Amino acid sequence: MGRPDPEEGRLPAPVKPPDGGWGWIVLLGCFVITGFSYAFPKAVSVYFKELMKDFHVGYSDTAWISSIMLAMLYGTGPVCSIMVNQFGCRPVMLIGGLLASSGMILASFTTNIIELYLTAGVLTGLGMALNFQPSLIMLGTYFDKRRPLANGLAAAGSPVFLSSLSPLGQVLLEKFGWRGGFLIMGGLLLNCCTCGAVMRPLDMGMKRKMEKAQDKYEAKEMLPIGGKSEEGISSADGTKKAKKAKKKPKKGKKLLDFSIFSNRGFIIYTISKFILVLGLFVPPILLVNYAKDTGVPDTEAAFLLSIIGFIDIFARPACGMVAGLKWVRPHVAYLFSFSMLFNGLTDICSARASNYTGLVIFCVFFGISYGMVGALQFEVLMAIVGSQKFSSAIGLVLLIEAFAVLIGPPSAGRLVDALKNYEVIFYLAGSEVVLSALFLAMATYCCLNRGKKKEPPPEKNPSVGGGSDTEEAESDVQEAEEHSSDNHQPVHSTDNAVVVASEEANHVAEEQSGEGGGCPEGDGEVLARDGCNADQMVERDRF
Repeated sequence: MGRPDPEEGRLPAPVKPPDGGWGWIVLLGCFVITGFSYAFPKAVSVYFKELMKDFHVGYSDTAWISSIMLAMLYGTGPVCSIMVNQFGCRPVMLIGGLLASSGMILASFTTNIIELYLTAGVLTGLGMALNFQPSLIMLGTYFDKRRPLANGLAAAGSPVFLSSLSPLGQVLLEKFGWRGGFLIMGGLLLNCCTCGAVMRPLDMGMKRKMEKAQDKYEAKEMLPIGGKSEEGISSADGTKKAKKAKKKPKKGKKLLDFSIFSNRGFIIYTISKFILVLGLFVPPILLVNYAKDTGVPDTEAAFLLSIIGFIDIFARPACGMVAGLKWVRPHVAYLFSFSMLFNGLTDICSARASNYTGLVIFCVFFGISYGMVGALQFEVLMAIVGSQKFSSAIGLVLLIEAFAVLIGPPSAGRLVDALKNYEVIFYLAGSEVVLSALFLAMATYCCLNRGKKKEPPPEKNPSVGGGSDTEEAESDVQEAEEHSSDNHQPVHSTDNAVVVASEEANHVAEEQSGEGGGCPEGDGEVLARDGCNADQMVERDRF
């Protein structure tokens, strides 16, 4: 179905993702937002030693800054979903960029650690959360066929920014101190506002077309065409009122859609992600200390994280390209399970690594598997719930992941302190990741088998959110155009032509009523095919 001319008064069905065009600008913005959201809490750790000296606190006290940022990023997911559903992605992202920037700027003037928690932790974390989630939603609306590749490219922002923000933070710390560094970092976060400004909604063009079509219809109805036009206007007004009455109850549903919990695929995905997060972040957090305990020098131990980040940069787009292949995309959930299984087995096999060469090999395979997980996690969620419910789904998933983030790494640290043995921690973390992979694969297989036996007709599953409103808007305009075509007569036609046309229309109506066919009002194209609009056709020929 092509894109109709707006002058004809018709609107397209729900907008199809362009898979390109302005979508590449949206992808660039999502790349920047993802980089800031995931890399910034880690890059802030460069300033921790100076903060410990100035505020006379311990490392655990300063580490709470990054923890609060991550907690706000994950824990405020439902709040972000409600704001996006209520106000749209672009306004939420603009507000988020201002909050993130103001948090770091205010943090540069703080005098104690509590003020840092409230500014750099709460304000900046909330601002990044209000940017991260809407950017993923916009990415899903602009890409469909190329969505796996787009998700992979956007996810690559995390390792790219991590490898650049940390050295930049060190340079700023040496030249301007931590206060000057925080101030400049706050200025950099204003780029989130720029990224939010490019998130142009797809339905803006549709609204403009609908307004033009409505104006044209109203202009036609204002022409002096006699009593029949008055009947058409009254019937059109009645149709509009009925449509408005149907639309009014739907306006209250757009806060947070809990109906996604009735989706078995979403439940399976949420449980597997919770188990995954318990062990996914443990190895990179403990890797440097693990290497130091095995006798690796400090500089070489720190370089191990750089190896993971470098491999991760290329692994995410490559995995996105593979996931976008025609024969892979229908089974992307199993590819996600494989990536988690690969990551878990890498943790288990590296538990006995006792030299630097073994740790480098571990970092290479961990970077590949970690990049695969990062590229596929949101693509699988989009495939399960669809783009219309994704805004609510990602908010609820991030909230559940927040609990896992607060449980997994801290528990691993306590076990290290108690057991003084990193090998057990790697075994435990790897086992959790493997368990999540097996659960997702087996549960998805069972769910798909049940779904094949009960295939509901697609017509009975209306889309939720913007799609249904779009279809109703389209029907409004189409009915308006149909009424105008049924009731409108050319003002330049003679009175005889009008009389002849009306007589012929009455004759056709009598014949159809005698045969029991009838001529229902407002059926548009069907009426034109059956001859119920013969008066217009005769009149146009005479004209």
